[in-house]
Amino acid sequence: MSEITVILKSGEEKLLEAEEGWSLMEILRDAGIEEIEGACGGSMACATCHMYIHPDWEERVHAQDDNEKSDEEEDILDLAFDVRAESRLGCQIRMSKDLEGLVVAVPGAKTRW
Repeated sequence: MSEITVILKSGEEKLLEAEEGWSLMEILRDAGIEEIEGACGGSMACATCHMYIHPDWEERVHAQDDNEKSDEEEDILDLAFDVRAESRLGCQIRMSKDLEGLVVAVPGAKTRW
């Protein structure tokens, strides 16, 4: 089991256990992070799992075949609030050993990046 850090709106950092093969949406939603709803269940039909990937992790996330950002994901992100360059849909990123230590933030979080 790996760990990831989630930055909340308050600026608090929360360390979560992250099961390999699970999407970031599932991990945050099941941990009770209220800002991540996952209304469509991960079918990329909504933007309720929108989150930010720390810039230091973007290349590593995108380097994994299953985690590439598609044109369809870009289109769905157009529906999200406070979209940034680091924005991704959590349902489109699968946890792996290579992402141990990943840092993400929920929409509205005040980050220094």
